[in-house]
Amino acid sequence: MAMVLLARLMPGARRRPPLSPVVTLPEQLGTVSVVVPTLNEVNRLEPCLQGLTRQSYELREVLVVDSHSTDGTQDLVNTYQHCDRRIRLLTDDPLPQGWVGRPWALNYGFHHSSEASEWILGIDADTQPHPALAGTLARAMGAEGYDLVSLAPQFILQTPGEFWLQPALLITLVYRFGAAGPTAASPSRVMANGQCFMVRRALLEQLGGYQVAQSSFCDDVTLARYAAAQGAKVGFWDGCQLVKVRMYEGMAETWREWGRSLDLKDATSRVELWADVAFLALVQGLPWLLLPLLIGLKLGLLEGCLTLDLLLATNILLVGIRLGLQGAIASAYDFNCPAAIGRWAFWLSPLADPAAVIRIGLSARQRPKQWRGRDYGV
Repeated sequence: MAMVLLARLMPGARRRPPLSPVVTLPEQLGTVSVVVPTLNEVNRLEPCLQGLTRQSYELREVLVVDSHSTDGTQDLVNTYQHCDRRIRLLTDDPLPQGWVGRPWALNYGFHHSSEASEWILGIDADTQPHPALAGTLARAMGAEGYDLVSLAPQFILQTPGEFWLQPALLITLVYRFGAAGPTAASPSRVMANGQCFMVRRALLEQLGGYQVAQSSFCDDVTLARYAAAQGAKVGFWDGCQLVKVRMYEGMAETWREWGRSLDLKDATSRVELWADVAFLALVQGLPWLLLPLLIGLKLGLLEGCLTLDLLLATNILLVGIRLGLQGAIASAYDFNCPAAIGRWAFWLSPLADPAAVIRIGLSARQRPKQWRGRDYGV
């Protein structure tokens, strides 16, 4: 398993650099439609809308698809709608049987978007887009012939608990699928991030919108893997210079909300799912528990033991890899945020690895029953 981990991580050394902001070209005029699904997001949506209003002339429209919010989300959107005519508020139809709320809202927005737009950009309400996001991403995808690309964001954390737990959860993705940038070896290992997810309109029409991911709680990965299996050129790039995200408030919400979808069970076979859980237990969780025990055994033995030496060396290697990755992922976090009072706990995050693996294992056992205030039954 240590060798498998190294094989997954090695392509990251040659991965493409983070996507940097560039100037929009004249031929990109009106080529991007943005869809923002919302449900009671009034406390998180404003930075997203501010960033979208600063996009250049490549942005044709922003469709905020609201699922009957009751907290003032629609009033906030109406305020921005009066200031920027590109913003439109839509209220989606009642959720059909078999659909999860987010893919339904994205699908609704896609079908109400302008056919003149070449690109559909799905943006989550908790994101903070750079003014050059839409133009830069569309320009890079067009130049390199990509049909679907999602971006890994820069995370905004605040409390010590978040800085301690969230990077350990993030590393579970890196261990399973490698770093953002390299091309996945097969469609079943494609990774995606729905917080910033751009698709060529022609591809979405070919796929029937988001229908293939209608019942998925990880619709981004489900759709990306299906598209890759159909021959589409799919990418997952580092977008830390173009989009930031404040996902959850505190460690408890991070554990509860992000932890129950990180297993990606709706886009993965049960065999692969539990193989990934076992893999994470062996290479991420157990080394922190075994290493002190192995060192104690080594010090207590008067004579050498080859098996013990091999186990000790392997676990030292795995812990060393993990510590190195902690430095490698530092650019994925906004340490300059004035509210980030717990940034020091980031460097203690490797100690949360056993807890992160346990969370993935717990999540893999059952499908979510509630999501974003909606009850999906058993």
